[in-house]
Amino acid sequence: MKISLTGIKPTGSIHIGNYFGAIKPALALTEKYFGVYFVADLHALNSNPQPKELQQLIYEVAASWIAFGLDTEKAIFFRQSDIHEIPELTTILSAVTPKGLMNRAHAYKAMLDKNAETGRDPDDGVNMGLYTYPILMAADILLYDSDVVPVGMDQRQHVEIARDIAENLNRIYGKTLKLPEGLIAEEVQSIPGTDGRKMSKSYNNTLPIFIAEKDLRKQVMRIVTDSTLPEEPKNPDVDNLFQIFRFFGTPERVEEVRQLYLHGGLGYGRLKEELYENILSTFAPARQRYIELMENKSEIDTILKNGAERARELGRPVLAKVRKSVGLDL
Repeated sequence: MKISLTGIKPTGSIHIGNYFGAIKPALALTEKYFGVYFVADLHALNSNPQPKELQQLIYEVAASWIAFGLDTEKAIFFRQSDIHEIPELTTILSAVTPKGLMNRAHAYKAMLDKNAETGRDPDDGVNMGLYTYPILMAADILLYDSDVVPVGMDQRQHVEIARDIAENLNRIYGKTLKLPEGLIAEEVQSIPGTDGRKMSKSYNNTLPIFIAEKDLRKQVMRIVTDSTLPEEPKNPDVDNLFQIFRFFGTPERVEEVRQLYLHGGLGYGRLKEELYENILSTFAPARQRYIELMENKSEIDTILKNGAERARELGRPVLAKVRKSVGLDL
């Protein structure tokens, strides 16, 4: 089977936007591809998290994906930092990567723009981990001869950079690395947060899946709505409550609620209660499994360790081929 690679950065509590926008589509790929999934803890170092915080985030994201149904017997699931071939391949790829390519990377340009707006030095707050982030990501992708990399539109550039780097190495040393393709799930729509903007931790407008029930209900009740009365018509296409609800109701119920919006007869408060109950029922098995894993972290450790061994077996031949091509091995 062809290989699909998914990197998961440990950045905090998984929310419904993460699930419907990235996790669910990525897990579905195991029907067509051999799945390689990893916790990108080396990438997380760029934000300089505290060691204990980083370890907790690693466990949380690993437990989340396993709880959502990632089959670690059929797919490979591991921690990025356990793959010792990654730093070596990153170093080799750095030697064939033009600096100008890094200058055009979105994350670096965003920092430059932010500093320009605030009158700071252009490179203020920019560490080399951030600057060379796309090279490390290219190593993640290329080490396993990945065929496809599922990404959102905002991450598409990283796959394109990985292809550019691989093409540079192939042009200099002969055909060595496979060129990956970005797999864009364009049918997955952006999920609004509680304030109507795109659901994002940076906006503090998320609906986390694994928080306590009372805290989840509180978040649902925070969803911003207008002052339209229940009996008055409303426009479901611009209402963020409805846009969230449609991911949880049956097709019949979603259409019924849509008609109540258009013709009047439904209060926001009642729909929020229904949404809350639907979220709980949808994720009940995952929430239970998540609790079990977080209470038994040794199970997570074993899964990630076994996955790392399988990932290294997959990556060693590719690195050996690269080493021979560039002259490091006779």
